[in-house]
Amino acid sequence: MVSDFFYPNMGGVESHLYQLSQRLIQRGHKIIIITHSYGNRTGIRYLTNGLKVYYVPHMVIYSEATLPTIYGFFPIFRNIVKREKIDIVHGHQAFSSLCHEAILHSRTMGMKACFTDHSLFGFADASSILTNKLLKFTLSDIDHVICVSHTRQNTVLRAALNPQMVSVIPNAVVASQFKPDPGAQDPNFITIVVASRLVYRKGMDLLVAAIPRICQMHSKVKFIIGGDGPKRIDLEQMREKYLLHDRVELVGTLMQHEVRNLLTKGHIFLNTSLTEAFCIGIVEAACCGLLVVSTKVGGVPEVLPKHMIIFAKPEEDDLVNAVGRAIEMIRLKEVIPIKFHDEIKEMYSWVNVAERTEKVYDAIWKMRIPPLMERLRRYYGCGLWAGKIFCILIAIDYLIWRFLEWLFPEEDIEIAPAFPYQKYNKMCQMADKDDDD
Repeated sequence: MVSDFFYPNMGGVESHLYQLSQRLIQRGHKIIIITHSYGNRTGIRYLTNGLKVYYVPHMVIYSEATLPTIYGFFPIFRNIVKREKIDIVHGHQAFSSLCHEAILHSRTMGMKACFTDHSLFGFADASSILTNKLLKFTLSDIDHVICVSHTRQNTVLRAALNPQMVSVIPNAVVASQFKPDPGAQDPNFITIVVASRLVYRKGMDLLVAAIPRICQMHSKVKFIIGGDGPKRIDLEQMREKYLLHDRVELVGTLMQHEVRNLLTKGHIFLNTSLTEAFCIGIVEAACCGLLVVSTKVGGVPEVLPKHMIIFAKPEEDDLVNAVGRAIEMIRLKEVIPIKFHDEIKEMYSWVNVAERTEKVYDAIWKMRIPPLMERLRRYYGCGLWAGKIFCILIAIDYLIWRFLEWLFPEEDIEIAPAFPYQKYNKMCQMADKDDDD
């Protein structure tokens, strides 16, 4: 699994990577995660069940996305996959430079590769055009693509893919980790919780405009906002301007284990995203018993049943009205948290997600590895000028790979010992049994 986004950073992609990896390990697979270093967290770390994470030193340029190097990541990536005996490379998130580079290099090395798209993009603005072109480059030579919602047409159109090579496998939630706690709520206020990256794509400008109006209309409402990002300063300025220090709390960056404690303080969860493929946050919030108010964008409408969510257009007036309706439902006690939790528990399962992902791996394992000329033909079709540039990049990547094979022969790379999962599992079971006794 390769992505720029992993713990200790907080988000849906990070949660997806961890939970999917854990379930695949339980099904007998060896999984490692490659991401960039986070502060002093550099090198190799082991997580639960022996999940090995490589935190590779890399320059972060914006919102935990690393600087694209094209070839700079190749030597260390080759060393990692060789010493770990990796068969399939699975990249996550179109924003991740490490993901794109890992897929490119793995295909050059003759490995199987697939990609999971966690976000939706437009087609008109400059950033979307550049990102879509990069995605088309990466996915021109890919075995399979996974989308997290049925709005997969967005990915198909952006990367000019054959729809038959795109599967839909949704996110899930560990329901036991998101149990409601009515005692954590403030009885004097109706609390609205926001937990998100504070970036433009997540609709922070919309949130900044809506909060003062909601607070003015409802005197017994307060906000708790978790997360960090470049838009935090806008939220702080809004709080200063309207003197809302006692009603708008900015929690800042959250660790994953702190998310549930934040959610249980609220009655309503607010999602203001402008683009969203799935939004695992609203599933976690509903599992904690919160009524969800969300913008009706992307794959969000297919995530929750109608009685758990109130939709709004990504417009200020409609969002304020939707929050008003949710506040009225909370006042009339129409929301039963434990009922929400029980329903979500039956709807989403990481075991099911792992089984379906495993089928994708089985399918691509049977595919033939295309020769270099076939890969060049695929890239040549990416555009009049882009196709030629892409072919040059692939040719250089191939030459670098051959040079690395000569400079650092595969037989000289030390093979990493496998984590003794079965022994570890038995020890955990024995420890649990001793605790019970």
